Amino acid sequence: MEKSYKDLFVFPTRESMGLNGSGEVTYLCGNSLGLMPKSTREYLNRELDAWGAKAVESHFRNGITHDWVNVDIPLLPSIQNLVGAQNDEVAIMGTLTMNLNSLLISFYKPSGQRNKILFEKGAFPSDYYALFNLAKLHNLDPKNVLVQLEPRKGEFNLRTKDIIDYINQNGNEIALLCFPGIQYYSGQLFEIEKITKAAHAKGCIVGWDLAHAVGNVNLKLHDWDVDFAAWCSYKYLNAGPGAIGGIFVNTKHSKSGQPRLAGWWGNNSEERFKMLEKFEPMDGALGFRQSNPSVLDVAALKSSLDIFDMVGGIDLLRRRSIKLTQYLENLLRQSIYYCADEQKDNISPHFLIITPQDAEQRGAQLSLLFKPENIMEKIFKYLNDRGCICDERRPNVIRIAPTPLYNTIEDCDTVVKLLQEAFASLLA
Repeated sequence: MEKSYKDLFVFPTRESMGLNGSGEVTYLCGNSLGLMPKSTREYLNRELDAWGAKAVESHFRNGITHDWVNVDIPLLPSIQNLVGAQNDEVAIMGTLTMNLNSLLISFYKPSGQRNKILFEKGAFPSDYYALFNLAKLHNLDPKNVLVQLEPRKGEFNLRTKDIIDYINQNGNEIALLCFPGIQYYSGQLFEIEKITKAAHAKGCIVGWDLAHAVGNVNLKLHDWDVDFAAWCSYKYLNAGPGAIGGIFVNTKHSKSGQPRLAGWWGNNSEERFKMLEKFEPMDGALGFRQSNPSVLDVAALKSSLDIFDMVGGIDLLRRRSIKLTQYLENLLRQSIYYCADEQKDNISPHFLIITPQDAEQRGAQLSLLFKPENIMEKIFKYLNDRGCICDERRPNVIRIAPTPLYNTIEDCDTVVKLLQEAFASLLA
């Protein structure tokens, strides 16, 4: 297995988290908040030095770091590589739901019977709120506009065939399809290319929320002909809590005069500081920017992107991720508390793995569903108290994500060992 780069990251300790014992915790929660790169503090301090030394002059005559007026531009090639974009298709800006709302307002164009918005049942709540209120902004009743697909009875994941069948049968009513690249709860990786192609064949616009996909799995957004996408940078991209996000806008929309929420940072950069009452959006995704980006947020993102570039990029990390998650899954399936089929769950207490078993249909994360429901929080507390940091999603799921940059097979061994102990403690 390729090496871990855990020495490049700061790990919380049992002491810093107020737990018994000493030493670093076992951190398997990069799907919620990535660890801080050790270099981040230095990157931030350099920008603080520029602020202190030159203040406003740092925008154009920095001399310490990159001129702030274009501070985000040097990061774009790294982002392009991560999402599979062409030169003018990505921008670093805002935060996830803000960016998603911006893109939804621009790309959702209901007309006559083509007014439906297709997405999954159990979507991340912020996405649901955005789509619900998007309908209301157009004076449409969300109950009549929002269409949510759900898995077949007894299953936890949507089948690609079922999504495409629905599109083929009802595509003339669908104005917009907006799915997650990876479903936050189940960990399912959707077949972005196939779904996008099917939706386009029926005349639908297709957008993706890539919060759990960027920095986690291989993406080819341009080749897959995705219309737009948005993501955050605080999970697998390790840019810090509330980090600056990003967007993708397909180059085919670059010169279409696409309506948008506008601001001066999306205006022609040659005209921006002339303060004219004239908006000429920059070509590509950069023309969707509204305000100047936070310099400190960009610095934090750069510290992590430099690591991605240094270690060989997403292809190498994805290979390592597949091996790590497969190793974890193999251990979990050997547990006496594991139940392979919910229809045969005559063991209690127990857990199921609701994430697809096929590595091509998931990222790093495995979602464990615990039964009976009242045991999940006890299991979670047992792990947490012993310095094993995972992620809970009520009422009954714990998400475990071995992140290829800084997790190891020893971390997988630890969480499964503690999981076994936690179950045993329930029965004692």
